Amino acid sequence: MPLSEHEQRMLDEIESALYAEDPKFVSSVSKQRPGRPNARRRWQAALLLLVGLALLVGGLMVPVAIGELKVVSLVGFFVMFAGGLVLLLGPRGGTDAGKSGKSGGRAASSGSLSSRMEDRFNRRFHEDGR
Repeated sequence: MPLSEHEQRMLDEIESALYAEDPKFVSSVSKQRPGRPNARRRWQAALLLLVGLALLVGGLMVPVAIGELKVVSLVGFFVMFAGGLVLLLGPRGGTDAGKSGKSGGRAASSGSLSSRMEDRFNRRFHEDGR
């Protein structure tokens, strides 16, 4: 459920106050903030998951085994697991680009983080005040 305009405004005020008080903390936290994986990363993960699934199921039909262990199925499981890890832990993209698109390209490309956030807050404040 999306935030109301009042809640969004309050959240932006709290965010800007945090940026003003402790920019070093904010920069360290913003680097760790998870985002959505980009399209290329999703395609890679989907391909690994499908190949792993094919190996897992195909390994049950192929008589390659060490003792009771189906080797091809085991490899398929690890490929699927790798696909999940690629999706969950891979480099992220898109979150910062989407935010900078809203705030304007010129402000996002120059200045410090706190000045960019202050500009963004001022723009939103003035847009709401009209």
